[in-house]
Amino acid sequence: MRAYLIFAFTLLISCGSEQTSKKKMTYGQKITVESEVANENKTPSIDLSAVGIGPVESLTFTDYNEELAAKGEVLFGQKCTACHKIDKRYIGPAIKGIYERRNPAWVMNIMLNPTEMIKKDPIAIQLLKDYNNVVMYNQNLTFDEARALAEYFRNL
Repeated sequence: MRAYLIFAFTLLISCGSEQTSKKKMTYGQKITVESEVANENKTPSIDLSAVGIGPVESLTFTDYNEELAAKGEVLFGQKCTACHKIDKRYIGPAIKGIYERRNPAWVMNIMLNPTEMIKKDPIAIQLLKDYNNVVMYNQNLTFDEARALAEYFRNL
């Protein structure tokens, strides 16, 4: 098992991602929630204004885009279901209700920049601990693919 984790971590580190320019969008909601996982090392309240580390500074959702969400649903089936389920904890967190727990910009950044987020973002570091040090692999999503997934997550 240890060898597997070392291999997975090495693979994750070797996957690079291009630095892209920041996409300027806005998101204004600020509330706090408790950690998703109840354990002895419970995470203190998480501020939903946290956007993480990556190309997205903020994100405002407008009218729901069904076409974009349909693309996101297909991508979710192709790239995410090995570790994520819609409505239950699996290898990674459940996706349903993600925007009640995380800022949309943070969600975009974890999809676009998981390697750096896992190293430097306090929320991602705690989630790594909460989920038994299972690393979120870099799927090398484009901004448009991550945005389609984000749209799909809105209506779950």
